[in-house]
Amino acid sequence: MREMRRKDREMPREFAEAVVDKCRFSVLAMVNPDGTPYCVPLSMARDGELLYFHGAKEGQKTDCLRHQNQVCISCVGDTNLPLDHFTIEFESAEIFGKAFEVTEKEEKIHALRLICQRYTPANMGEFDKSIERSLDVTAIWKIHIDGISGKQRKPH
Repeated sequence: MREMRRKDREMPREFAEAVVDKCRFSVLAMVNPDGTPYCVPLSMARDGELLYFHGAKEGQKTDCLRHQNQVCISCVGDTNLPLDHFTIEFESAEIFGKAFEVTEKEEKIHALRLICQRYTPANMGEFDKSIERSLDVTAIWKIHIDGISGKQRKPH
């Protein structure tokens, strides 16, 4: 991971983790088997040094991850566009790591529970029924965080 150029905007790891935990979605950047870039928005959940997300068992995202598991994830937290300045105030986090498909049933359920608790906590009463229907047709991936950085453009 390259050192941040704007040291005045660099934030500590704890700040970056907080951005990851509160962002509404993130963007996963990968490489297609033909070498071209590909990115896709994700709903994910962090568990310590791991990020979990789910998707279809087949498709372009899966092809990319099976071809090359090194990935980058971009997360944007709070933003503000001041009308009297030509700028944007923001907080962001960048994550670098390696993606691995989760195959163990218990870990798959754990990952889906984390994701559902994050995005649909009011529906957790339906979680077990939903898992019964969809677990076998859902791919779960985990990313081991190798590096994370946080950045913030503060108000004037």
